[in-house]
Amino acid sequence: MKRIVTFGEIMLRLAPNGYYRFFQNDQMQATFGGGEANVAVSLANFGMNAAYVTKLPKHAIGQAAVDSLRYFGVDTDDIVRGGERVGIYYLEKGASQRGSVCIYDRAHSAIQTASPEDFDWDDIFEGADWFHFTGITPALGENLVEICKQACIAAKKKGVKISCDLNYRGKLWTRDQAREAMTELCKYVDVCISNEEDAKDVFGIEAENTDIYGGKLNHEGYKSVAKQLADKFGFEKVAITLRSSISASDNDWAAMLYDGENYCFSKEYHLHIVDRVGGGDSFGAGLIYALLSGKDTQAAVEFAVAASALKHSIEGDFNRVSVSEVEKLAGGDGSGRVQR
Repeated sequence: MKRIVTFGEIMLRLAPNGYYRFFQNDQMQATFGGGEANVAVSLANFGMNAAYVTKLPKHAIGQAAVDSLRYFGVDTDDIVRGGERVGIYYLEKGASQRGSVCIYDRAHSAIQTASPEDFDWDDIFEGADWFHFTGITPALGENLVEICKQACIAAKKKGVKISCDLNYRGKLWTRDQAREAMTELCKYVDVCISNEEDAKDVFGIEAENTDIYGGKLNHEGYKSVAKQLADKFGFEKVAITLRSSISASDNDWAAMLYDGENYCFSKEYHLHIVDRVGGGDSFGAGLIYALLSGKDTQAAVEFAVAASALKHSIEGDFNRVSVSEVEKLAGGDGSGRVQR
């Protein structure tokens, strides 16, 4: 069984019921989520040996975050315990022409105050096949940039493949800070995942003749973006997700995977969204699973997009689907008919 290690921050998610606005009533749903944790859960659901690494307090909320991962079979043995708090994010889900709103309350969280000495990466990567992190994690501070770099160096020494989702978050750092840190970290990355905005925000690489807000995507422009990224860093593969936002409730969703020779575009899905948070993470997990399973470039991107399309129909950060459900959709059965 393939072993994948992911590293980042898991947060407490507080969200009003349904599509209520913040404090439209006096209730909020409490769940957990975070980019790399979401990837680990998806991979565990796909039958992979998925391990998640972070730092969490020893108190009851920190333990609840650990337990939320253990429920899905994620390996939590290398989670470091310490620090004072679990980061929080507040999510108000959008609908129709009202966009979703995400407010972070994660300053001084346990992982944000972690030190490089907290993690024994040589031990963590023993027997590992793949390492995944996102641009969100180094955005938490200079110490996290260094921790991510040490993790990448250790992974490379052990022959572990490395994937990174650029995931630029303007609420966490500036474009200049992101460019400096990610330029250094991407030297170690084998598979880069980006979207229609991240390549521009982080590296200034932009698809021509594309209007993401007006729903106009130019495939030739994204081929250029993928090739520029691969040429700049020597990535083996570059995946770019392609989202056309018709409204907060309805998106068109597809992706492209470039393997150095071929530009493979997936079929496009017309999504009516229940919860889009974690959609990109489920794509990343689907791509990792597909590549580790030996799927070719076209089959890999089809599996990843189908996994992500299904996530948009599921409440919460975690994608609760199986390989058979993903393969059914990727194979063309998107009717949504009742299964009896």
